[in-house]
Amino acid sequence: MAERAPEEGLSLRAILDQLDESAFGAGLFFLALPCCIPFLYGVPQIVSLPMMALAGQMAAGRELPWMPEKFGQRKIDRNGLTQMAKGGRKWLGWIETFTKPRLTGITGKKSERVVGLFLCVFSASILVPLPMTNTVPGFGVALASFGLINKDGILVILGILVGLAWIFGLVVLGPVALLALIGALKDWLVGFTTS
Repeated sequence: MAERAPEEGLSLRAILDQLDESAFGAGLFFLALPCCIPFLYGVPQIVSLPMMALAGQMAAGRELPWMPEKFGQRKIDRNGLTQMAKGGRKWLGWIETFTKPRLTGITGKKSERVVGLFLCVFSASILVPLPMTNTVPGFGVALASFGLINKDGILVILGILVGLAWIFGLVVLGPVALLALIGALKDWLVGFTTS
């Protein structure tokens, strides 16, 4: 698409139209890329909202992603499209070596709604203001969405498992770690005030 684009680029609506049935997967994949970069703050939290919107539309069963007209008319020039393609290949290009169409029922329209629900939850967890909260769920969304693009059900399942492991850690292990930190801080303060 980057090679065929005119110099002034393509609007977001034109990009999604060209992606056709891969529009949700590709949109989520591109948005998940900055979330996969460790110790990057700010950008993942900003892109997580559009990720949630796309995943929510998938869960609702929309055929193509909807976006406000003003947003859909924004253009990405050819250079920007080329940079996105290079960045995607640099960070996640290795996935292409083993992905292929398999378990395609998982990437079908009915299953896509369930996948969209999971991806919506994973995208929402990126908003949690803790260190490293973007990398693992971002990677899960990227894997699952790349699986949707390539009709690879195994990759979709792998992405969902990564995201579920993250949610489990956040919900179950997060409070345990927080209580341990509070206990250690309390012991330190007690020791500090008595000495």
